[in-house]
Formats: sequence, C-alpha cells, structure tokens
Amino acid sequence: MSEQNRLGVFKTYKLYVGGKFPRSESGRVYEVTDSKGAWLANAPQSSRKDARDAVVAARKAFGGWSGATAYNRGQVLYRVAEMLEGRKEQFVREVAASEGLSKSKAAAVVDAAVDRWVWYAGWTDKIGQISGGANPVAGPFFNLSTPEPTGVVAVLAPQKSSFLGLVSVIAPVIATGNTAVVIASADAPLPALSLGEVLATSDVPGGVVNFLSGATAELAAPLAAHQDVNAIDLTGAGAELAKELEVAAADNLKRVLRPQPAEADGSDASTDWLAVPGTHRLTAFLETKTVWHPTGALGAAGSSY
Repeated sequence: MSEQNRLGVFKTYKLYVGGKFPRSESGRVYEVTDSKGAWLANAPQSSRKDARDAVVAARKAFGGWSGATAYNRGQVLYRVAEMLEGRKEQFVREVAASEGLSKSKAAAVVDAAVDRWVWYAGWTDKIGQISGGANPVAGPFFNLSTPEPTGVVAVLAPQKSSFLGLVSVIAPVIATGNTAVVIASADAPLPALSLGEVLATSDVPGGVVNFLSGATAELAAPLAAHQDVNAIDLTGAGAELAKELEVAAADNLKRVLRPQPAEADGSDASTDWLAVPGTHRLTAFLETKTVWHPTGALGAAGSSY
C-alpha cells in the first residue's frame, strides 16, 4: 500500500504513574502545538488526584529502589541509555517539533541526553566517595558518614529544554536512590511522556519515576504541600511560583532545590544544559548518616583495632 493511501495512526499520549499508563483521572486533555502553532497531539491534563496517586506510587517504590546496590542502580540507568539510543529517531522528531529545532540540532540534543544518562549511571557507586567517609575526630572511636537518599522528590522539569533539561533533572534524583514525581514541561510534554515508555521497557521498577503533564502551577501546589513528599526541585517554576512553593514546602521541612539564576524566570532559555553538570544535583537530595563506633582494647588479651 502506498504511503498516501495509508490511514494515519495518531499516538495517544498518557501519563506514566506506578509503571502504568493511565489517562488523567479528570478525563481532560489539552492541545500540544509545535513552535509554529501547528497541532501535534493531545496530552493528558493531570489533576491533583493524579499528583496524589503519583506520590503513593513513588513512596511504594522507594524502599526497593533505595535498598538496591549503587552498582545495580548504575546498571539500570545504563539500560535506559541503551533504550534511548534505540529510539533516538522518535525523540529527534519530538524534540525538533517541541523546541523548534532543525533535525541536526535536535539530534545533537538527543545525543547529549543519552550521554547524560550514561554520565549519571557512572556516578551511582561513586557519589558516596565524595559525600561521605571517615571523619577525623579525636577519641577512641570511628566516626563514619555515609549518604542516604532523601525519599520522594517532586521535580518541576525545565519549561524550554523538553528533553536534555528533563534528563538532567531526573537522572541525578534516581541515581542516588530517590524516587521522583515529575511535572513535565507544560508546553512541550511529549518527550517526557515518551520517556515514560522507555522507562517502562527498561529495568526501572514501576513507581521510581512518575510523569504528569498539564499546568505546572496547578500540579506543583499540592506536591509542595504534600506531607509524604520529602524534597522538591523548582527548576521549572518562575520566580513568583517558586517562592510560593518554597513557603508551602517548609510545612514538613522539605529539601528545596531553588532555580539557578539563569532559570529564575522559569523559562530556562539561557541555561546551558549542554555544560558538564557537576555533582550539585546528585548531592542536593542526599541525607548524611553518621555512625560512631568505639575502638580500643577488646577483652583481657588486649587485642585492639
């Protein structure tokens, strides 16, 4: 059958919550357009109920994911990079349409996103070496500090960098053993929803990453106030919204990662997502556990450490 005689098959984008692909509880959708205003797809308009369901899924997955070895988490993240590499053409199309880029520039962005996954996969079993260790204290005891994941992290994805920026804020959260509830870019959610399909077919357990699409402010407010969310990344929030969310987050002492100066208007247009990210996002959602252990003589024989 010739191409012009084929019936077009339009993709139905869905949320990704708890390893499944539900439609929004509200039944609402909204139109997603490209940089020129042409219709691309209908995306789910998530509700507050969807946000609460995503938190429940993230909390349920936290025990298993945080309890996995750092080496195993690195293997899982690398598997995600393998899956992204295999679906690169799809993401190039979506990034080009979402961000108004040429095909070659979109391909470079997707390549950088895959490389970013690999980069963070390599950090999973190394971050403990720079954020923990033996403390030089005086006395007959060992004093050891080790990093531990904070818990459930709400992530407001960048608004303009729909894929590379998205990967740059998600990967460090899960690399360190946290689980995530991610609010995708409101205007360009399609790469995020497609990334959910990649995660579902990789080795990432259901609930470790959950994707919501819709109005950022509408979804971020209940997450910032949610008592079972332990931290929030405000990258995709404008200055005014970020301030409101930070006040709400203080109710249960959430860790808050404020937008960088270049991200302060919520547009992240001037943020260089291609730059080497460093480790600040890896350490942003880690807690430090310090253990004291006595040393010295053991028993009458006088043996010691």
